[in-house]
Amino acid sequence: MVKKNSSSKLGWGILSTAWIAEYLVQPLKLAGRSKLIAIARRTESTAHQFAVEHGVPKTYGSYESMLEDPDIDVVYIPLPNSLHCEWSLKAARAGKHVLCEKPLVQSLSEMDDMENAAVTNNVIIFEAFAHLHHPQTQVIQKRIDDGVLGSLHSFLGWDAFFLQPGSKSNFRYYRKYGGCSLWDIGGYPVSLAIVLNRMGPPLEVWGQLGHNGTEVDMWYSGQMRFSNGVVAQISSSFCTTQRSELHIVGEQGVFEVKSPGTPEGTGHLDTYIVFVAPNGSTENICVPAYDAYQAEVEAMEACVLDGVPPMVPLSLSRDILRTILALYDSAQSGNVVQL
Repeated sequence: MVKKNSSSKLGWGILSTAWIAEYLVQPLKLAGRSKLIAIARRTESTAHQFAVEHGVPKTYGSYESMLEDPDIDVVYIPLPNSLHCEWSLKAARAGKHVLCEKPLVQSLSEMDDMENAAVTNNVIIFEAFAHLHHPQTQVIQKRIDDGVLGSLHSFLGWDAFFLQPGSKSNFRYYRKYGGCSLWDIGGYPVSLAIVLNRMGPPLEVWGQLGHNGTEVDMWYSGQMRFSNGVVAQISSSFCTTQRSELHIVGEQGVFEVKSPGTPEGTGHLDTYIVFVAPNGSTENICVPAYDAYQAEVEAMEACVLDGVPPMVPLSLSRDILRTILALYDSAQSGNVVQL
């Protein structure tokens, strides 16, 4: 791990002006131990426009040139899915720490390369699962660990939004760009079930999908069985009304969580977890407003400056990857697939 003096600030660069990049700008401006130094885009005019709008000091007309900047310690990568692995590896080999949007990789061989790059270049690489960094997830985890729900029975998680038909500019419609609903929003319920159950990846999975006339899965519905007997039912969709929810069922009650994948996104509102007791009574558990993207920035600061392990280590990313690959294998074969 490259460890700077704890009193210094981390210099950040962003590869791409994708819409989600804007969510990291304000947290970096507010961060006590980070500063946003540069934005890179294939065309410098676009990068310059973004820089002017958001007050970014430097612009680059190529990704490679930004990686050569010695003032940049961390690179944030919000590119289309198919480019995540390539540019994460290039950033790591340039000696930069990496925060990369999900999915970090889409194959086990790519994960091997990522782990090797992190070790060889002595850098931190972690997947930008903002929801796993948000305090809401930690509150849920602690209450489960404290036995509030008793023995767990099941997880029910879904995430969906309506993707405008025929939008040729949206990478989600193309397999070559790593689109597909399960790779996209399906990562939310899959990751939450793995993390909150604390049993590692599932033993076996089963699922099915639909293309709805496209080359990608526009919807996916699956089931995961874990070694402790817990079953998680998950679904993702690009063709229904926006909806996102997680129900965690135990013998002593149920947690109902709205928007578990994007807990109020930019952190302007409190979030609430509803606890439903066996007798039907309910309790609203308030989690104070907090920016999930700010939590990611703070996690990187803690890793690099303080030597704290990542909240989303590559070992967890591997577990999530193996699970999603198995879910796709099941949908293709029609069979239950063991991990």
